[in-house]
Amino acid sequence: MVGPNDENLLLNALPAALENHVLPLTQQGVSRGNKIFGAALLRKDDYSVVLAETNNEIESPLWHGEIHALKRFSELPAPKRPPPKDLIFLSTHEPCPMCLSAITWAGFDNFYSFFTHEDSRDAFSIPHDLKILKEVFGLAPGQYRRQNAFWHSRFIRDMIAVSDETVRSHFEERASAIADKYASLSVLYQQGKHQNAIPLN
Repeated sequence: MVGPNDENLLLNALPAALENHVLPLTQQGVSRGNKIFGAALLRKDDYSVVLAETNNEIESPLWHGEIHALKRFSELPAPKRPPPKDLIFLSTHEPCPMCLSAITWAGFDNFYSFFTHEDSRDAFSIPHDLKILKEVFGLAPGQYRRQNAFWHSRFIRDMIAVSDETVRSHFEERASAIADKYASLSVLYQQGKHQNAIPLN
């Protein structure tokens, strides 16, 4: 069992879940016309991956990466479905308002994100999260409470920035490689998105 406060072990586990579990699924999803968003659930006690999923909006516009992961999680047989409080929720991108609510309703007390809402808008040309926050809730970027009575949230890159300097460069290199892979997948999605029927593409 690992210590839940060991930041270096956690910082290794979160990118590993993206590299080994979420990205391969996302590559397949993008090839079918889906967006680049994905999610994974990890055990808090040993950081092992329980499941990973990716966006499946070509099947339903509600199947964002996070929602699709929650759907799959709810379908696990009860003996294989740990309590949400025992899990880490990992999202490739900062969750949209729908996914923030779903994570809350599903009983998770945390989530970690690799990219921000601003990244989704600026690097990936998907501005809908920020538009919905502004138009529906009247919130500027970053104005919802990332620490609240339901959950706490953290950005992986912020964690890297304050990590032990002896390992920081290693994590920065991995983060850069992950960002590059998502950039390539984003190009593929943008090139083909006119062929799908996703309402907000």
